[in-house]
This record gives sequence, C-alpha cells and structure tokens, in this order.
Amino acid sequence: MSNIRRVVLVVLDSVGCGDAPDAESFGDEGSNTLVNTAHVVDGLKMPNMGRLGLGNIVPIEGVPPVAAPLGGYGRLTETSAGKDTTSGHWELMGVPVATPFPTYPDGFPTDIITEFERRIGRSTLGNYPTSGTVILQQLGEEHIKTGKPIVYTSADSVFQIAAHEEIIPVDELYRMCQIARELLTGAHAVGRVIARPFLGEPDNFTRTQRRKDFSLLPPQDTLLDALKADGQEVMGVGKIEDIFAHRGLTQSNHTSDNMAGVDAILQFMDTGAGGLIFANLVDFDMLHGHRNNPRGYADALEEFDSRLPEIQKALRNGDVLILTADHGNDPTTPSTDHSRERVPILVAGPQVHRGTNLGTRDSFADVAATIAELLDVAWRGAGESFARSIVG
Repeated sequence: MSNIRRVVLVVLDSVGCGDAPDAESFGDEGSNTLVNTAHVVDGLKMPNMGRLGLGNIVPIEGVPPVAAPLGGYGRLTETSAGKDTTSGHWELMGVPVATPFPTYPDGFPTDIITEFERRIGRSTLGNYPTSGTVILQQLGEEHIKTGKPIVYTSADSVFQIAAHEEIIPVDELYRMCQIARELLTGAHAVGRVIARPFLGEPDNFTRTQRRKDFSLLPPQDTLLDALKADGQEVMGVGKIEDIFAHRGLTQSNHTSDNMAGVDAILQFMDTGAGGLIFANLVDFDMLHGHRNNPRGYADALEEFDSRLPEIQKALRNGDVLILTADHGNDPTTPSTDHSRERVPILVAGPQVHRGTNLGTRDSFADVAATIAELLDVAWRGAGESFARSIVG
C-alpha cells in the first residue's frame, strides 16, 4: 500500500490473553496471563492500551471495554508446535514451526554433555530442568569453587549455561554457547542456547544484563529476509537479532530491558527511516512471568502503558503501530514456564481505521502477511493479511 511506509511492531514478551483452543494438550488449561494477573492485583491501570481496545478483546479488571477504540483490536492464535519465544516470533514473521523443538525433562543425554565438556575443556554442573534463579542457589557456590559452568534446561527447548562473570569471563561464556549451538543439531536441535552470566555471592546471586541467545536459523526465509532483499530497512530492538540468528536485519539495538527498548524504538522512529522496526520487550517474561510474580508483571505492564503515548506521538503519516505478543507466561499459576495462549493484537496510526474488530485470527503469521501488504513487498509465506481492514 503506497501510503504506508513504516511499521512499528512491538512484541510484549509473554503477554498472552488465554483461551488457546489446544491449551489443555500443553498442560495450560486455564492460563490467561492478562486476565489472571489483573485479577490477582485487583485491576490493571492501562488507560492507553485500553483506549486502543485492549479491554474489548478480553474482560480485564481495570481495563474496561471502550465504545470507540482508537485503533484495530483482536487476538491471534498460534499454530506452531510450541509455546516458546522462537516459535512465536518465527510465526509472527510468517514461518510457523511444524515440528516441536526437542525438550529435555530429564536433562541432556550423557553423550551430549560428554562431548560438550570435551569441546570446552571443562566439566560441568547441573544438567537438569529448573528455574534459573533456583539453580544459582543450588549450584552457584560450587561453581565458584570449581570453575565448572552450570548447564540446565526448562520446559522450553533451551540449553542454558550459567557462569559467574568473575569466574568465567562473559566472552568465554559466549564461546561455550557457540560450541553448544554447533553441537546441538539434528535430533538435538534445541530452539535456543542461552548464556546466563551472573554476579554476587552465595545467597545473593544476581543475573546480569549480558544474557545472550544463540538461536537456530529459521528453516526458510522470513518476512525479515524479504524486506531486506527488497531494499527496506529492518531495525531490530532487544533480542530480535538473537531470535533470528542475526539474519534479515539491517540495524539492531540489543537493549536489555523494557524501558531501554522503548527508548530504542523512539530513536529508530526519530530517524524517519521507512521499513520495519521490530522490537521485543522482555521484562514481562524474564523478570516476572518466569518468577511467578504477578505484582511485578502488573507493574511492568503499567510502566509500558505509561510510555505508549510517546510512541503514539512519534507516529508519522504513513506509520502503523502493531502491539502483540509471542506466547503467554501466566505468573499466577504454579508453573514458571511459558503458557499456550492466544495473544492480543492492537493496531494504531494516523491512517488506521478506528474501532476495527479484527476478531480472532487463525495464525500469528497474519502479522507477516499484513506487514508485507502494507509495505508492498512480495510475500508468499504463511498468513492472511488484514491490511485492508485497517487502512484500506
């Protein structure tokens, strides 16, 4: 569409809205990140997303439906065989994941760990599924004494390596992760290898902001590749570059928290460059969902909502803003893992029709198809565009 020259896509990591039709098969029946969080904290204060139509999607305490939403609103249904960061983002960019990434509820096979240790020249600790903060309490002191990196996993398809920055320098930790990424192929091709550096003393360990993800390459070109090949700018914010294995981007700002992410979005918007600004805001998931902290989750939602007007004010003629998520992570359930949920989608911009109910979409990939049509780029990937519903 010739009148649209830039899309700003912001993924609120793990901000699901429940009701996935296959939630039960993932063990997530009843999970609803937004609704349950709002209930536990006696209501959310999110007036700006509310005005866009957030409360018209699902009933959220503190965020009532509005008679005339300022933008388009709806929800997306994941079709990928998973509920993790990688599958969610890949599907948003038009590449659903048909085969589940492998998971390791009993830890990684002995032959994998033995070969990993041979390649890095050290023995390891751990090798079992648990929370990242819990394993530091359990093995952090031994790690400091022995210099052995801590290997662990979760319900997601991840190979995580934790190391104290004063025991194993971060660059060496990254090298170990790259070795693991090269090792974990074929049947053991996990979605992500994650570096988890930390600092502190026993009983007071803190993970630092130098986390780094080493993702698989998508099995085929994503919309990012198509946009880049078309000569358009593709600007990543947060861990987008890691999720797509540094492919399909022309610029990147690897921010480490939500507010720095918002700052980076605004900086890219201020340049006036067209194309796609694609941001992941990670705090909801990393700091609060995985730690079963509904109050912290609510605070992060409200903090983002308070800054949303800055993004809206920066929108120019020809800009479209899309807010959505990649999966759920309900902090009110016993699980600390991602949850299989539908996710909200809100669309705004100077030329976006107000009050458009986008309904319940069949795939996250509808976002890719829509962006492709908005930015006039050839795209034959998955998804059904709703572009003409919002700006036609």
